[in-house]
Amino acid sequence: MTLPGPFGTPSRLTAAVVAAVALLAAALLGAGLAQTGTGELRIPAAGTTSLLRLLVLAGLAVQIGELAGRRIAGAGPLPRSRSAPAALVAAAASAGLLLLFTAVSGLSPAVVYGLREGRLLLVTANAFALAAFCAASRRPGLAVLPLAVAVGAEALRAHPEAHQQALGTCLTVVHLTAASLWAGTLLYVLRTMRLRGGGREVLARYARMAAWTYAALVVTGTASTLRRLPLDAVLSTAYGRLLLVKLVFFGGASLLALAARGRMLSGGNAQTPARVEASVLAAILVVSALLTVVPDPRGLGY
Repeated sequence: MTLPGPFGTPSRLTAAVVAAVALLAAALLGAGLAQTGTGELRIPAAGTTSLLRLLVLAGLAVQIGELAGRRIAGAGPLPRSRSAPAALVAAAASAGLLLLFTAVSGLSPAVVYGLREGRLLLVTANAFALAAFCAASRRPGLAVLPLAVAVGAEALRAHPEAHQQALGTCLTVVHLTAASLWAGTLLYVLRTMRLRGGGREVLARYARMAAWTYAALVVTGTASTLRRLPLDAVLSTAYGRLLLVKLVFFGGASLLALAARGRMLSGGNAQTPARVEASVLAAILVVSALLTVVPDPRGLGY
């Protein structure tokens, strides 16, 4: 099935709606389903938090992908920029996470702003707002600076532990940047190819860049998993179960990327597997958002 918009023909609107509803439902319900039978305490507002996290990750991927995609696209017509709207959505989602944290904790905004989590969410929201301003200016490339701040703040938020915090933060910075490049740049490349009615050379340049991002994802993902997930917690925790789902999707995206590369080298149509790959990467973003919400196995005594 061919997805609409940047993933396929606009006539398949029904498929797009079904896919969007499925992703939203997974974000809203995924954390609760993953915790079924684990004995873990339910997370307050887990569905809303996961959805907002998904918007942050998606906004980041769109912006980073567009910055890289413009360089890869080379000469020729370029699709309309979506960086500014994506940055505004990510800024609003970050602000929403801050308000949600205030409501769930029962603390006053002044107290929340003084907490580590509150400060990092505030920095992230402001960084995305500044990125939106840069994206709408005459020098959109300047958005890379506030985006780097947003990535750093998210990495710090994900690693509040005192033990080897610097290592965990660095791994997350590389992993998050590489994931955004893989998904976001592929989306931009597909939009460019659709606009130009072809553009095999654009996809070829993307494939060379994607090989490096793939290697970075494998290395940092493996290292982070070994640090955070003991073997006996793989099936007995929500984190472990979601990580297994992510690995399945990651394997599928890898096979689709190889299929697209094979078709490209043989002179065939590489856009079809590339479009499906982009859809699978969207599912990976949902699972990644859920992983930021469910309890860390180390905090559960594993």
